[in-house]
Amino acid sequence: MKSKNWNEMKNMSDAELNAKLTDFKDRIFKLKFRHSAAPLKNGLEIRMLRRNIARVKTLLAQKKESN
Repeated sequence: MKSKNWNEMKNMSDAELNAKLTDFKDRIFKLKFRHSAAPLKNGLEIRMLRRNIARVKTLLAQKKESN
C-alpha cells in the first residue's frame, strides 16, 4: 500500500474504517467466488485485499487500545 493511502487510513474515523473493512470483505468474497469458477486475470488482487483487511483491523485495534 502506498504511504499516502496508509496515512489517509490512519486519519479515518472508526466508522469510516469499519465501512472500508466491510467493503474489502465484500470485494474479497466476490473475487474468491469468481475465482472458483474461472481464474482471475490478476490473482494478486486477493492477496492485496487480505493485506488491506489486516491493515484496517490493525488500525482499529490500535485506536481501541489508545482509548
